[in-house]
Amino acid sequence: MRISKPGKVRKGLWCLGRKESCIYLLEDRDESLLISGGMSYIVPEVIHQLKEFGINRERIKKLLILHAHFDHIGIVPFFKRSHPDLKIYASARAWEILKMSKAISTINDFSRELTKRMKMVEDCSTYDLDWRDDISGMIVSEGDKICLGNMDVQILETPGHSSCSISAYVPQIKTLFPSDGGGIPYRETIITFGNSNYTKFQQSLEKLKGLDVEYFCADHYGYVSGEEAKNFISHAIKLAKECRTKMEKIYTRSKDINQAAKELTNSFYSGNSDYLLTPEIFKVVCRQMLRHIANEMEGE
Repeated sequence: MRISKPGKVRKGLWCLGRKESCIYLLEDRDESLLISGGMSYIVPEVIHQLKEFGINRERIKKLLILHAHFDHIGIVPFFKRSHPDLKIYASARAWEILKMSKAISTINDFSRELTKRMKMVEDCSTYDLDWRDDISGMIVSEGDKICLGNMDVQILETPGHSSCSISAYVPQIKTLFPSDGGGIPYRETIITFGNSNYTKFQQSLEKLKGLDVEYFCADHYGYVSGEEAKNFISHAIKLAKECRTKMEKIYTRSKDINQAAKELTNSFYSGNSDYLLTPEIFKVVCRQMLRHIANEMEGE
């Protein structure tokens, strides 16, 4: 079952934000952990939801970044500046990216573009949402655990969607937080974006396949529960193979990455005009994937 409405997922776990941009709050008796950072424009709604759901904002002591793409780190600057003692965790590669001035500029530019697309400029105008060089935190890697009372948030390195992607798994509640590295549950399908390295993306899906999952908490379009959650990764593996075959065929026809990216983008938006990304950003993603596919096909 797919659920995109913010609210309680199960005892001690909340989905916050908006349908197209979700973050999760994992609660223990004494402290709480935010998992993922969503898009910057969800800050006003997250603040409202914390009040509406009776969640004590002062108990949020930790925040876990699953990867450093702009649409997954948007709330971090506001929460860190509002709560200076907030502990922020991310992979070593994510922290490298978040210290690059060019990356920060791109993050802010894309965030503003999406804020305009979602008509949230006025709502966000009073919040300090931009990334600057004042945000730092701790490194987590494969096998690490973030302890939260009786729960252990286990870290798995799952590169491919991005070079900095990690996933989080909480065995006590059989819940997986794979960010986009596990596939995006959009409409009735799963979007498989292996932006930086499609082969590693597929390998990471295989790595996640063996986990016992009752809740699949995606960063876009909500969470999945029950039997569908149990089989979600297996289904994503199948669709990732089909997507790769499609990209290979389109690229083979033209041998032109830009032309192939344009064709993929036009094909997707002809039936999915409401997708969260702008076509321009989507085309950038397609070029990244196709570049890797083309290099592998050419034996480079």
